[in-house]
Amino acid sequence: QVQLVESGGGLVQAGGSLRLSCAASGRTFTNNIMGWFRQAPGKEREFVAAISWSGSMKNYAQSVQGRFTISRDNAKNTVYLQMNNLKPEDTAVYYCAAGSSWSTKIREYDYWGQGTQVTVSS
Repeated sequence: QVQLVESGGGLVQAGGSLRLSCAASGRTFTNNIMGWFRQAPGKEREFVAAISWSGSMKNYAQSVQGRFTISRDNAKNTVYLQMNNLKPEDTAVYYCAAGSSWSTKIREYDYWGQGTQVTVSS
């Protein structure tokens, strides 16, 4: 089992920045692919970013490419999502997830956090 707890969400104006954190506990954190997903009201949950266990591989959704950066600190069992130049359409609940496959698919991730709300005002 891996337990994931997100933090860092909040209300920010368009063009602003936030950094989300996801603290992991339980099973070995370093073996996991870590991902961020988001779900806006009335929409399906969607992939945002993923990072390999070493941090050498990263993948981003096209909608956030160049604005968001995923990183991880295995010594702290924590993964981060730095979000810059935020837009109102980034408003969503952001979820951290852990899995064993390099994927953008929700079904490939085994463990999920409870989510943190990000609201971007125009």
